[in-house]
Amino acid sequence: MEQSTIKLSKKIKNDLRKQMNHPGETYESVIARLLKITQEDDILSKAVIKNIEEGIADIKAGRVYTSEQVKKKLGLK
Repeated sequence: MEQSTIKLSKKIKNDLRKQMNHPGETYESVIARLLKITQEDDILSKAVIKNIEEGIADIKAGRVYTSEQVKKKLGLK
């Protein structure tokens, strides 16, 4: 394992400490877990991509409603 020194503000260090799952967890483990979560969040599933593409197609085809139209149709206004 390579060792490095990084400078952290007290706030960031406290925020990292709050993310620890147990008192003995290392900062490296916390950072690795947080990085994994953010990387997983950046990956869109095929279903999400398909839904986005369908939404874009609906917009281009004019199959959209304003908020006011939806409220009126649902009797909310």
